[in-house]
Amino acid sequence: MLYGGCFDVDKADEKLEEYNKLISSPDFWADNEKAEKIMMEKNNIEKKANNIKKLKEEIISNIELVEFLKIEEDAETKKLLEENIEMVGKELEAFEVQLLLNKPYDKKDAILEIHTGAGGTEANDWVAMLYRMYLRYFEKNNYKYDVLSESKGEEVGYKSVSILVKNEYAYGYLKYEHGVHRLVRISPFDSNSRRHTSFAFVDVVPYFDEEVEITIDDKDLKIDVYKSSGAGGQSVNTTDSAVRITHLPTGTVVTCQNERSQIKNRETALNVLKNKLWTLEVAKKEESIKEIRGETIDINFGSQIRSYVLHPYSLIKDHRTNTESSNVTKVLDGDIEIFINDNLKKGS
Repeated sequence: MLYGGCFDVDKADEKLEEYNKLISSPDFWADNEKAEKIMMEKNNIEKKANNIKKLKEEIISNIELVEFLKIEEDAETKKLLEENIEMVGKELEAFEVQLLLNKPYDKKDAILEIHTGAGGTEANDWVAMLYRMYLRYFEKNNYKYDVLSESKGEEVGYKSVSILVKNEYAYGYLKYEHGVHRLVRISPFDSNSRRHTSFAFVDVVPYFDEEVEITIDDKDLKIDVYKSSGAGGQSVNTTDSAVRITHLPTGTVVTCQNERSQIKNRETALNVLKNKLWTLEVAKKEESIKEIRGETIDINFGSQIRSYVLHPYSLIKDHRTNTESSNVTKVLDGDIEIFINDNLKKGS
Protein backbone atom coordinates (compact mmCIF):
# COMPACT_ATOMS: atom_id res chain seq x y z
CA MET A 1 0.00 0.00 0.00
CA LEU A 2 1.15 3.54 -0.65
CA TYR A 3 1.97 5.51 2.48
CA GLY A 4 3.72 8.87 2.19
CA GLY A 5 4.92 7.99 -1.32
CA CYS A 6 6.25 4.57 -0.21
CA PHE A 7 4.84 1.08 -0.62
CA ASP A 8 4.40 -0.77 2.69
CA VAL A 9 4.66 -4.51 2.00
CA ASP A 10 3.40 -5.53 5.48
CA LYS A 11 0.26 -3.41 5.15
CA ALA A 12 -0.18 -4.71 1.60
CA ASP A 13 -0.12 -8.30 2.90
CA GLU A 14 -2.76 -7.38 5.52
CA LYS A 15 -4.97 -5.87 2.83
CA LEU A 16 -4.55 -8.94 0.63
CA GLU A 17 -5.72 -11.14 3.51
CA GLU A 18 -8.87 -8.99 3.78
CA TYR A 19 -9.50 -9.33 0.05
CA ASN A 20 -8.97 -13.11 0.13
CA LYS A 21 -11.60 -13.43 2.85
CA LEU A 22 -14.03 -11.33 0.80
CA ILE A 23 -13.37 -13.36 -2.36
CA SER A 24 -13.95 -16.66 -0.56
CA SER A 25 -17.40 -15.58 0.64
CA PRO A 26 -20.27 -17.32 -1.25
CA ASP A 27 -21.99 -14.07 -2.29
CA PHE A 28 -18.82 -12.31 -3.52
CA TRP A 29 -19.90 -12.37 -7.18
CA ALA A 30 -23.48 -11.30 -6.42
CA ASP A 31 -22.47 -7.78 -7.44
CA ASN A 32 -20.31 -8.47 -10.49
CA GLU A 33 -19.16 -4.86 -10.99
CA LYS A 34 -18.10 -4.46 -7.36
CA ALA A 35 -16.36 -7.86 -7.41
CA GLU A 36 -14.36 -6.94 -10.51
CA LYS A 37 -13.17 -3.71 -8.86
CA ILE A 38 -12.03 -5.62 -5.77
CA MET A 39 -10.23 -8.19 -7.94
CA MET A 40 -8.50 -5.41 -9.87
CA GLU A 41 -7.39 -3.70 -6.64
CA LYS A 42 -6.21 -7.04 -5.19
CA ASN A 43 -4.24 -7.94 -8.31
CA ASN A 44 -2.64 -4.50 -8.38
CA ILE A 45 -1.52 -4.64 -4.73
CA GLU A 46 -0.37 -8.24 -5.16
CA LYS A 47 1.68 -7.31 -8.21
CA LYS A 48 3.41 -4.44 -6.39
CA ALA A 49 4.11 -6.55 -3.30
CA ASN A 50 5.54 -9.38 -5.42
CA ASN A 51 7.67 -6.91 -7.37
CA ILE A 52 9.21 -5.58 -4.16
CA LYS A 53 9.86 -9.08 -2.80
CA LYS A 54 11.43 -10.11 -6.11
CA LEU A 55 13.61 -6.98 -6.22
CA LYS A 56 14.72 -7.60 -2.65
CA GLU A 57 15.74 -11.19 -3.51
CA GLU A 58 17.64 -10.00 -6.60
CA ILE A 59 19.50 -7.32 -4.64
CA ILE A 60 20.47 -9.83 -1.93
CA SER A 61 21.68 -12.23 -4.64
CA ASN A 62 23.80 -9.45 -6.19
CA ILE A 63 25.31 -8.60 -2.82
CA GLU A 64 26.30 -12.26 -2.44
CA LEU A 65 27.96 -12.15 -5.88
CA VAL A 66 29.89 -9.03 -4.84
CA GLU A 67 31.13 -10.81 -1.70
CA PHE A 68 32.17 -13.79 -3.82
CA LEU A 69 34.13 -11.57 -6.22
CA LYS A 70 35.99 -10.02 -3.26
CA ILE A 71 37.35 -13.46 -2.48
CA GLU A 72 37.85 -14.79 -6.00
CA GLU A 73 38.05 -12.97 -9.33
CA ASP A 74 35.85 -14.60 -11.96
CA ALA A 75 35.07 -13.07 -15.36
CA GLU A 76 31.77 -14.94 -15.87
CA THR A 77 30.50 -14.05 -12.39
CA LYS A 78 31.47 -10.42 -12.93
CA LYS A 79 29.59 -10.33 -16.25
CA LEU A 80 26.55 -11.95 -14.64
CA LEU A 81 26.65 -9.37 -11.81
CA GLU A 82 26.80 -6.47 -14.28
CA GLU A 83 23.81 -7.84 -16.20
CA ASN A 84 21.86 -8.37 -12.97
CA ILE A 85 22.59 -4.85 -11.74
CA GLU A 86 21.40 -3.38 -15.06
CA MET A 87 18.20 -5.48 -14.92
CA VAL A 88 17.47 -4.50 -11.30
CA GLY A 89 18.04 -0.85 -12.21
CA LYS A 90 15.41 -1.03 -14.96
CA GLU A 91 12.95 -2.82 -12.67
CA LEU A 92 13.49 -0.23 -9.92
CA GLU A 93 12.89 2.59 -12.41
CA ALA A 94 9.61 1.00 -13.56
CA PHE A 95 8.49 0.55 -9.97
CA GLU A 96 9.47 4.14 -9.13
CA VAL A 97 7.20 5.38 -11.92
CA GLN A 98 4.35 3.24 -10.60
CA LEU A 99 4.72 4.79 -7.16
CA LEU A 100 4.41 8.27 -8.69
CA LEU A 101 0.77 7.52 -9.47
CA ASN A 102 -0.45 8.90 -6.14
CA LYS A 103 -2.42 11.98 -7.22
CA PRO A 104 -6.17 12.24 -6.39
CA TYR A 105 -7.53 10.89 -9.68
CA ASP A 106 -4.65 8.71 -10.88
CA LYS A 107 -6.42 5.46 -10.00
CA LYS A 108 -9.46 6.32 -12.10
CA ASP A 109 -10.38 4.99 -15.50
CA ALA A 110 -10.02 7.59 -18.24
CA ILE A 111 -11.89 9.05 -21.16
CA LEU A 112 -9.43 9.66 -24.00
CA GLU A 113 -10.56 11.62 -27.03
CA ILE A 114 -8.68 12.54 -30.20
CA HIS A 115 -9.85 15.51 -32.26
CA THR A 116 -8.64 16.69 -35.64
CA GLY A 117 -6.85 20.02 -35.88
CA ALA A 118 -5.40 22.06 -38.71
CA GLY A 119 -4.57 20.02 -41.81
CA GLY A 120 -7.82 18.78 -43.42
CA THR A 121 -7.55 15.26 -44.86
CA GLU A 122 -4.01 14.99 -43.51
CA ALA A 123 -5.22 15.78 -40.00
CA ASN A 124 -8.01 13.19 -40.24
CA ASP A 125 -5.44 10.57 -41.19
CA TRP A 126 -3.24 11.73 -38.31
CA VAL A 127 -6.15 11.14 -35.90
CA ALA A 128 -6.39 7.59 -37.28
CA MET A 129 -2.65 7.05 -36.70
CA LEU A 130 -2.88 8.27 -33.11
CA TYR A 131 -6.03 6.19 -32.60
CA ARG A 132 -4.14 3.06 -33.65
CA MET A 133 -1.12 4.03 -31.51
CA TYR A 134 -3.21 4.27 -28.34
CA LEU A 135 -5.17 1.07 -29.05
CA ARG A 136 -1.86 -0.78 -29.52
CA TYR A 137 -0.61 0.70 -26.23
CA PHE A 138 -3.78 -0.48 -24.44
CA GLU A 139 -3.48 -3.96 -25.93
CA LYS A 140 0.21 -4.34 -25.04
CA ASN A 141 -0.50 -3.29 -21.46
CA ASN A 142 -3.67 -5.37 -21.08
CA TYR A 143 -5.96 -2.35 -20.66
CA LYS A 144 -9.64 -2.89 -21.27
CA TYR A 145 -11.36 -0.23 -23.34
CA ASP A 146 -14.65 0.65 -25.00
CA VAL A 147 -14.76 2.77 -28.14
CA LEU A 148 -17.62 5.15 -27.38
CA SER A 149 -17.76 6.92 -30.71
CA GLU A 150 -16.01 7.43 -34.04
CA SER A 151 -16.64 10.34 -36.39
CA LYS A 152 -15.13 9.42 -39.75
CA GLY A 153 -13.38 11.89 -42.04
CA GLU A 154 -14.89 12.66 -45.43
CA GLU A 155 -12.11 10.87 -47.33
CA VAL A 156 -9.92 9.04 -44.81
CA GLY A 157 -9.33 8.73 -41.09
CA TYR A 158 -11.43 10.31 -38.38
CA LYS A 159 -12.54 13.75 -37.29
CA SER A 160 -12.73 12.51 -33.71
CA VAL A 161 -12.81 9.36 -31.59
CA SER A 162 -13.78 8.80 -27.96
CA ILE A 163 -12.53 5.87 -25.85
CA LEU A 164 -13.33 4.79 -22.30
CA VAL A 165 -10.08 3.27 -20.97
CA LYS A 166 -10.37 0.79 -18.11
CA ASN A 167 -7.35 0.16 -15.93
CA GLU A 168 -6.77 0.90 -12.26
CA TYR A 169 -4.30 3.67 -13.10
CA ALA A 170 -5.53 4.54 -16.60
CA TYR A 171 -5.87 8.27 -15.94
CA GLY A 172 -2.55 8.41 -14.07
CA TYR A 173 -0.63 6.93 -16.97
CA LEU A 174 -2.50 8.79 -19.72
CA LYS A 175 -2.97 12.26 -18.21
CA TYR A 176 0.20 13.71 -19.76
CA GLU A 177 -0.94 12.64 -23.24
CA HIS A 178 -3.37 15.56 -23.00
CA GLY A 179 -2.43 18.23 -25.53
CA VAL A 180 -1.63 18.90 -29.17
CA HIS A 181 0.28 16.28 -31.16
CA ARG A 182 2.04 17.43 -34.34
CA LEU A 183 2.94 15.28 -37.37
CA VAL A 184 5.42 16.22 -40.11
CA ARG A 185 5.70 13.91 -43.14
CA ILE A 186 5.57 13.58 -46.91
CA SER A 187 1.86 13.49 -47.63
CA PRO A 188 0.54 10.24 -49.13
CA PHE A 189 -2.39 12.34 -50.42
CA ASP A 190 -0.27 14.91 -52.26
CA SER A 191 0.48 14.00 -55.89
CA ASN A 192 3.52 16.30 -55.73
CA SER A 193 4.89 14.46 -52.65
CA ARG A 194 5.24 17.64 -50.64
CA ARG A 195 5.88 17.78 -46.91
CA HIS A 196 2.80 18.49 -44.75
CA THR A 197 2.26 19.33 -41.10
CA SER A 198 -0.85 18.07 -39.32
CA PHE A 199 -2.25 18.55 -35.83
CA ALA A 200 -4.53 16.59 -33.52
CA PHE A 201 -5.70 17.30 -29.99
CA VAL A 202 -5.76 14.53 -27.36
CA ASP A 203 -8.10 15.17 -24.43
CA VAL A 204 -7.81 13.01 -21.30
CA VAL A 205 -10.06 13.28 -18.25
CA PRO A 206 -10.65 10.93 -15.30
CA TYR A 207 -13.78 8.78 -15.44
CA PHE A 208 -15.79 8.72 -12.21
CA ASP A 209 -17.37 5.28 -12.29
CA GLU A 210 -19.31 5.87 -9.10
CA GLU A 211 -22.60 7.76 -9.28
CA VAL A 212 -21.77 11.34 -10.21
CA GLU A 213 -23.76 13.81 -8.16
CA ILE A 214 -24.48 16.46 -10.72
CA THR A 215 -27.83 17.70 -12.01
CA ILE A 216 -28.31 18.50 -15.69
CA ASP A 217 -31.37 20.45 -16.76
CA ASP A 218 -33.04 18.92 -19.83
CA LYS A 219 -33.44 22.37 -21.40
CA ASP A 220 -29.64 22.69 -21.38
CA LEU A 221 -29.26 19.65 -23.63
CA LYS A 222 -29.42 19.33 -27.40
CA ILE A 223 -29.78 15.64 -28.32
CA ASP A 224 -29.24 14.36 -31.87
CA VAL A 225 -29.62 10.78 -33.07
CA TYR A 226 -28.14 9.26 -36.22
CA LYS A 227 -27.16 5.90 -37.70
CA SER A 228 -24.21 4.11 -36.11
CA SER A 229 -21.40 2.90 -38.33
CA GLY A 230 -19.01 0.12 -37.52
CA ALA A 231 -15.51 -0.79 -38.66
CA GLY A 232 -14.91 -0.33 -42.37
CA GLY A 233 -18.09 1.70 -42.74
CA GLN A 234 -20.31 -1.25 -41.93
CA SER A 235 -23.70 -0.26 -40.56
CA VAL A 236 -24.16 -1.37 -36.95
CA ASN A 237 -27.85 -0.73 -37.06
CA THR A 238 -30.35 0.39 -39.66
CA THR A 239 -32.09 2.53 -37.05
CA ASP A 240 -30.92 5.82 -35.60
CA SER A 241 -29.11 4.34 -32.58
CA ALA A 242 -26.09 6.66 -32.24
CA VAL A 243 -26.50 9.62 -29.89
CA ARG A 244 -24.82 13.03 -29.76
CA ILE A 245 -25.50 15.24 -26.72
CA THR A 246 -24.50 18.91 -26.54
CA HIS A 247 -24.49 20.68 -23.19
CA LEU A 248 -25.45 24.18 -24.33
CA PRO A 249 -24.16 26.25 -21.37
CA THR A 250 -20.60 24.86 -21.65
CA GLY A 251 -20.55 23.75 -25.29
CA THR A 252 -19.45 20.27 -24.19
CA VAL A 253 -20.28 17.61 -26.80
CA VAL A 254 -20.30 13.84 -26.24
CA THR A 255 -21.26 11.04 -28.60
CA CYS A 256 -21.83 7.32 -28.20
CA GLN A 257 -22.50 4.70 -30.84
CA ASN A 258 -20.99 1.49 -29.45
CA GLU A 259 -24.34 -0.05 -28.50
CA ARG A 260 -27.15 -1.17 -30.83
CA SER A 261 -29.73 0.39 -28.56
CA GLN A 262 -30.38 4.13 -28.73
CA ILE A 263 -31.45 4.02 -25.07
CA LYS A 264 -28.14 2.46 -23.98
CA ASN A 265 -26.12 4.88 -26.09
CA ARG A 266 -28.06 7.78 -24.57
CA GLU A 267 -27.39 6.50 -21.04
CA THR A 268 -23.67 6.11 -21.77
CA ALA A 269 -23.44 9.52 -23.40
CA LEU A 270 -25.19 11.17 -20.45
CA ASN A 271 -22.83 9.45 -18.03
CA VAL A 272 -19.79 10.61 -20.01
CA LEU A 273 -21.25 14.13 -20.09
CA LYS A 274 -21.77 14.06 -16.32
CA ASN A 275 -18.16 12.99 -15.87
CA LYS A 276 -16.88 15.83 -18.02
CA LEU A 277 -19.00 18.41 -16.23
CA TRP A 278 -18.07 16.90 -12.86
CA THR A 279 -14.37 17.08 -13.74
CA LEU A 280 -14.74 20.78 -14.50
CA GLU A 281 -16.73 21.36 -11.30
CA VAL A 282 -14.16 19.54 -9.14
CA ALA A 283 -11.36 21.47 -10.80
CA LYS A 284 -13.08 24.77 -10.06
CA LYS A 285 -13.64 23.83 -6.43
CA GLU A 286 -10.01 22.83 -6.00
CA GLU A 287 -8.71 25.74 -8.07
CA SER A 288 -6.72 23.24 -10.14
CA ILE A 289 -8.29 23.51 -13.57
CA LYS A 290 -4.85 23.62 -15.22
CA GLU A 291 -3.73 20.46 -13.41
CA ILE A 292 -6.70 18.43 -14.57
CA ARG A 293 -7.42 19.75 -18.06
CA GLY A 294 -4.53 22.05 -18.91
CA GLU A 295 -4.76 25.50 -20.38
CA THR A 296 -7.03 26.21 -23.34
CA ILE A 297 -4.85 26.01 -26.44
CA ASP A 298 -5.23 26.26 -30.20
CA ILE A 299 -4.64 23.10 -32.21
CA ASN A 300 -1.96 24.56 -34.49
CA PHE A 301 1.67 25.70 -34.71
CA GLY A 302 3.50 26.42 -31.48
CA SER A 303 1.04 24.68 -29.17
CA GLN A 304 2.19 21.07 -29.54
CA ILE A 305 3.34 18.95 -26.60
CA ARG A 306 4.94 16.35 -28.88
CA SER A 307 6.19 16.33 -32.47
CA TYR A 308 6.32 13.26 -34.68
CA VAL A 309 8.70 14.01 -37.56
CA LEU A 310 8.81 11.41 -40.35
CA HIS A 311 10.54 13.66 -42.91
CA PRO A 312 13.19 14.97 -43.61
CA TYR A 313 14.47 12.86 -40.67
CA SER A 314 12.87 10.43 -38.21
CA LEU A 315 12.39 11.77 -34.69
CA ILE A 316 9.67 11.94 -32.07
CA LYS A 317 10.25 14.59 -29.41
CA ASP A 318 8.27 15.52 -26.32
CA HIS A 319 8.67 19.26 -25.88
CA ARG A 320 7.97 19.21 -22.11
CA THR A 321 10.70 16.74 -21.14
CA ASN A 322 12.90 16.87 -24.29
CA THR A 323 12.58 13.07 -24.43
CA GLU A 324 13.35 11.82 -27.93
CA SER A 325 13.09 8.61 -29.96
CA SER A 326 14.26 8.01 -33.52
CA ASN A 327 12.32 4.74 -33.75
CA VAL A 328 9.09 6.28 -35.03
CA THR A 329 7.68 2.93 -36.19
CA LYS A 330 7.99 1.46 -32.71
CA VAL A 331 6.41 4.50 -31.05
CA LEU A 332 3.50 4.66 -33.51
CA ASP A 333 2.96 0.97 -32.79
CA GLY A 334 2.16 1.81 -29.18
CA ASP A 335 5.53 1.87 -27.40
CA ILE A 336 5.02 5.26 -25.74
CA GLU A 337 6.16 4.31 -22.21
CA ILE A 338 9.33 6.42 -22.44
CA PHE A 339 7.25 9.58 -22.94
CA ILE A 340 4.66 8.65 -20.31
CA ASN A 341 7.30 7.74 -17.70
CA ASP A 342 9.46 10.83 -18.22
CA ASN A 343 6.42 13.12 -17.93
CA LEU A 344 5.34 11.36 -14.73
CA LYS A 345 8.82 11.86 -13.26
CA LYS A 346 8.88 15.53 -14.23
CA GLY A 347 5.35 16.13 -12.93
CA SER A 348 5.81 14.28 -9.63
